[in-house]
Amino acid sequence: MRHRLPPALRLRSFALLWTSSLASGFALQMIVVAIGWQVYAIHKDPLDLGLVGLAEFLPLLILALPAGQVADRFPRRTVVAVGLVLQGLIAALLVLITLNGANALWPFLTIGAIAGMASALTNPAGRALTPEIVPTELLPGAIALRSVANQIGIIVGPALGGLIFYVEPVAVYITAGALFLLAFVAILGVRSARAAAPAVELTWESLSAGIGFIVRTRMLLGAISLDLVAVLFGDSIALAPVFAATILDVGPLGLGVLRAAPSVGALIAGIMLARRPLKYRAGPTLLVVVAIFGVMMIVFGLSKSLPLSLAALAVAGFVDMISMNIRSTTVLLVTPHELQGRVSAVEWVFISASNELGAFESGAVASLIGTVAAVVAGGAIMIGVAASWGRLFPELAHMGRLEELRPEPV
Repeated sequence: MRHRLPPALRLRSFALLWTSSLASGFALQMIVVAIGWQVYAIHKDPLDLGLVGLAEFLPLLILALPAGQVADRFPRRTVVAVGLVLQGLIAALLVLITLNGANALWPFLTIGAIAGMASALTNPAGRALTPEIVPTELLPGAIALRSVANQIGIIVGPALGGLIFYVEPVAVYITAGALFLLAFVAILGVRSARAAAPAVELTWESLSAGIGFIVRTRMLLGAISLDLVAVLFGDSIALAPVFAATILDVGPLGLGVLRAAPSVGALIAGIMLARRPLKYRAGPTLLVVVAIFGVMMIVFGLSKSLPLSLAALAVAGFVDMISMNIRSTTVLLVTPHELQGRVSAVEWVFISASNELGAFESGAVASLIGTVAAVVAGGAIMIGVAASWGRLFPELAHMGRLEELRPEPV
């Protein structure tokens, strides 16, 4: 049975890391659903949901650079474990808030800030931990497997969390706490042969070393900024409620299916990449899949048919997973070990900013020119960006296969 597993999962430490990611991902998605319901029930005001999201995002901006330094200075397994303890504390606090009626907004804003701190601390170390325990030749497949764990959580976690919340709200947070405990135990079993970096003086130069490395490494800058621009202007899934209610007329159930469709496509692509990593030149492939994503957004925007819309979103999720795999693998392969925490921290800010600001941009443009026009325009911008990015970043356009990448000099 073991020989049928993807190669990276046959490594004990990576299997434990994957288990930890899967368990914590399930817990996070369950908590998101429960918090969303409770927060909206307080004032029936969608702005409250946005305030909770803002409370989660602001700590990332403040802590990203220090968290990257921490990930490069201390054992990354330990840093991730501390983040999981914080997330377990969040689950315990949510139990208390729920038992006391959950009728005020400020406790959820506080929880959001703590969650943002835990995310800022955990993600750079967790992303940089993978190349410590996985050989270079297995790294693309390992990154795909971690994305598979994430997509499983996105697809199943909300449904499971909603079901448990319907039966007993407190049980959602108790279950999440148990999953965080499982993730904590699993991460403690991870073994890395690489020691922590020696202590360095805490200066602006050391804190910002990740930013400097990305700016100097044009291939890396092109890949990360392409993802930022593409998601910021082209990803219109935040407008799915409008399509479900007024264009496709499929109601809440249809909305749930629309929201799940990209993750289904991403999950399929992730499983394929985990078993058979990309064999084409990474740079041109990245530009092509971004253009395909733009085309699928145009199809989704113009569609009046639920099956066609679902197919377009699933294909968009499929190619987006390929794009993410190329970007994440490139970051880990070209970044020297001693900088991976700080570079991953900067990358995580880009990812989080594009998701949060992208949702805001989609809503703002839709309010100005209409929902369909906004989605179609976003898709067209993505196609234009994909066509022009190779000229702006020729190093990206000429990038070869992922297995040919090597760390760039600091």
